Amino acid sequence: MEIENRDFLNTPPKKTVRFGGTVANTLAKLQKGDTSDYELIKHQLSDPDIKDAQIINWLQEFRSCVTQLGKDHEQLIYVVLKLPWLGRSQAVVEEYLAFLSNLVSAQTVYLRSCLRMVVSNFVPKRVKIQEGNVEFSDSDDEDENLPRTFDQCHQALQLIARYVPSTSRFLMPILSDKFPFVQKSSRTLECYVHNLLRVSVYIPDIRRDILELIISKMLTLDVSAPRSEIEEMESGAQQDANRAPQDDCLFDMDEENESPLDSSKPDEAVMVHPVAERLDTMMTVLLAFIKDVCHVNGTLDIDKTKALYKDLVSVFDKVVLPTHASCHVQYYMFYLCSFRLGLAEAFLDHLWKMLQAPNQAPILRQAAAGYMGSFMARAKFLPVSTVRACLDLLVPWLHLYIDSQDSGSKAFCDINLHGPFYTACQAVFYTLIFRHNAILEGNMKKGLAYLQSLNLERIVMCQLNPLRVCLPAVTNMFAAITRKYQLVFCYTIIERNNRNLLPVMSLSTGGNLVATNTNPLDTFFPFDPYMLKSSGKLIEPIYQVWEEPSDCMIDVPKKEVRKGSMEDEDDFLHGETPHGDLVVGLTPGSYDSHLHSPRSVGSPPISFLQRPF
Repeated sequence: MEIENRDFLNTPPKKTVRFGGTVANTLAKLQKGDTSDYELIKHQLSDPDIKDAQIINWLQEFRSCVTQLGKDHEQLIYVVLKLPWLGRSQAVVEEYLAFLSNLVSAQTVYLRSCLRMVVSNFVPKRVKIQEGNVEFSDSDDEDENLPRTFDQCHQALQLIARYVPSTSRFLMPILSDKFPFVQKSSRTLECYVHNLLRVSVYIPDIRRDILELIISKMLTLDVSAPRSEIEEMESGAQQDANRAPQDDCLFDMDEENESPLDSSKPDEAVMVHPVAERLDTMMTVLLAFIKDVCHVNGTLDIDKTKALYKDLVSVFDKVVLPTHASCHVQYYMFYLCSFRLGLAEAFLDHLWKMLQAPNQAPILRQAAAGYMGSFMARAKFLPVSTVRACLDLLVPWLHLYIDSQDSGSKAFCDINLHGPFYTACQAVFYTLIFRHNAILEGNMKKGLAYLQSLNLERIVMCQLNPLRVCLPAVTNMFAAITRKYQLVFCYTIIERNNRNLLPVMSLSTGGNLVATNTNPLDTFFPFDPYMLKSSGKLIEPIYQVWEEPSDCMIDVPKKEVRKGSMEDEDDFLHGETPHGDLVVGLTPGSYDSHLHSPRSVGSPPISFLQRPF
């Protein structure tokens, strides 16, 4: 025995002793009713100090009799599946992977258990330090071998999928069930989402389901972090930083209250709002995945991009479009469409078909129109020719709608009857506010002729009166721009609407009718300024911020805007996007008193189909 190179006093003895018979003999004894060796094996396998050599020996024995390990031995198999094989020597990892392959091939009854074991290791282990019965630390284990651990998990999952072709059918419910609670740390969510996306690469059959799962979880975070709340916390933190003393404190008495946010980010990239920080981390991972899938060696792969686009549009239709007041998640489509003009045009065409489809729910048609207008206004990568092509679809559709309604019995302002029409009108107005300069520059004469050909005056002057329900900031800016170029004179209509202001009656919580002043269109601009710092670095270069026209007399009061990030440069809608109450009677509304009412905090995603009008 070689003992010369060992520190005998400080080195524990090597554990080479095992008790009981072989696994095969133990199983034979169990059939005869003798459970002593069976329990002994489970006890030895549960030893927290088990050595690599012991694990290898045990696994080799289990492999030799794997056909005997039926459902009657599930307790023993569960103990084996809990063996600490990750992070061990390569010999242990290879032996464990071989055991998994044999087990799922011979005993498919254990497939779910094997999958759960692998997926449960998709997040960092939690390190809990206790003193007595008091737990005073619980944080993510920042093991430097974590990437290697995750690689071994994916190696195991690929092996299982190779031997059991139906793995994908059983895997997806487990991935959903094991998804960490959204209030977990950014690091935990980041690791799990990253590993899910890795799974989608080598099991492509479930990629769409994985994307839907991730995006649904992100939407839960998104609607729980209202824009106003993020702005308030970021502004407060900036003010606190400006008031902080320049000299460092000798002792930091708030060490226990240290932020749980990912410390690997520079301070200026960390969101103060904890929910926004978690969402930012997940958006960063998702956008990086989209870029990596679509690009091979830095070059856009058209076939892979088209396939991913189809999956992401499907998820968009199913979970994003029906969700009201999400601020950031929808930007994954914005980012994907920036890769190639054809993608942006396909997305706009998809929204256009949904808007004009009479069999779609009206509220989804309104959402599609809102996305069209916001996308055309904000996508810097969208050329003016594409914007004009979209206007050439939208505006004639509005005129046809007016033809069918303006002289009939329903020719009056009513959101319930004409919701898609009003949202499409606002999309056109909003687009022209942002894009009129691009349309006019180069050749003012041709640009003006094009704008005049849209016959906007007929839309504004029609009996349906769209200016009455559009957001006041949009209405006023549109009126100022069209007056400057003598396209439409909207102020007569605006003044008439203001003179006819009547309260809109709403039901209070107690069931009483109360008078409210709100925007009955319940305006939602999905591509309002992006506020997340880390993932926002990918959005900023392709995003069109609002540029205040210096030569228009605009009847919109200037608002105090905080400085410091991309959204601070934006925009004339700052603080004015309303969120409608339960409208009982639709009358000409006053839009001033409730424009700045805050959104409810911490509410779950609100489906357009569930939200009353």
